[in-house]
Amino acid sequence: MIPIAKPIIGDEEREAVLEVLNSGIIAQGPRVREFELAFSEFTGTEFAIAVNSGTAALHIALLAHDIGRGDEVITTPFTFISTSNSILFTGARPVFVDIEEETFNIDPDRIQERITGKTRALLPVHLYGHPADMRAIMEIAEDHELLVIEDACQAHGAEFNGKRVGSFGTGCFSFYPTKNMTTSEGGMITTDDKRIAERARMLRDHGSRERYIHEILGFNLRMTDISAAIGLCQLRKLPEFNRRRIENAQTLNRLIHNERIITPRIRENCKHVFHQYTIRVTDDRDRIVNILNEKGIGTGIYYPIPIHKQKLYKDLGYNETLPVSERLANEVISLPVHPSVTMENLEYISSVLNGL
Repeated sequence: MIPIAKPIIGDEEREAVLEVLNSGIIAQGPRVREFELAFSEFTGTEFAIAVNSGTAALHIALLAHDIGRGDEVITTPFTFISTSNSILFTGARPVFVDIEEETFNIDPDRIQERITGKTRALLPVHLYGHPADMRAIMEIAEDHELLVIEDACQAHGAEFNGKRVGSFGTGCFSFYPTKNMTTSEGGMITTDDKRIAERARMLRDHGSRERYIHEILGFNLRMTDISAAIGLCQLRKLPEFNRRRIENAQTLNRLIHNERIITPRIRENCKHVFHQYTIRVTDDRDRIVNILNEKGIGTGIYYPIPIHKQKLYKDLGYNETLPVSERLANEVISLPVHPSVTMENLEYISSVLNGL
């Protein structure tokens, strides 16, 4: 089976973990601080705050900006549910805007009509590793004096007009094992705002700046030095991981010749890092998935039910129709392009698809 995802953990990561274990400093410590500094340099931001998951990064970023009950945050319904659930965690209300057909990202042309007096922030997602249209989103935010919080959980190293995602507004990243880089589990918040950085650090650590002095209500959402040690190794490897993902995606685009399959499109001036290589099929999606799996090709459906159609949200009173998201949810199939995929694998995948 060619798996849809495969974390690459080498001797460097194993040795780094053993070094931490032998040091006796296992919880948040010097490796976390080192990882934060390296990641802020990577994203081109002033500060980076490590936490224990991408969901925690989103939750803390929203709270650090004082988003809460009575506020609305505009986001996409076509993403993993943690994006909008993090808004619910604060007491605010997610407001969903339909997506662009070619990029799967929030459609800026539809944002204006959903802005109200309660809107506090825009929360775009750089889905599958493709940057959202940050020029248009930042212009809308500036015109309406809105905050921007980027869900870059799938987009480590992606760029819009030469600028890395996570550096336009407040960025949120995930280091889950299937992501372009991993810490086993973990997350990161990036920002140029000293006040937001300080508040995020307090929120992840029981509202404390100084041990046993608690100023606000916070959480225990810290990253361990074990995770950070893995992250430092993975961050050094990330450019090569991304290069291979991009190369593998380009190869599939070149080899797939089936008029029933729509291969990924990339917006001009964007660097897509292909956390997922996602094709669209206009009919018989389930049959095609079954054939691929029977022939040893791993697949993923990201995401089969848009968030506004999930039971949780229907029970909260969401009953809108977002036609692009709903249609694409029935068409998408993600295929393996992770760095372990070989040219032989890619030729095999494309031959199966071309024979459908």
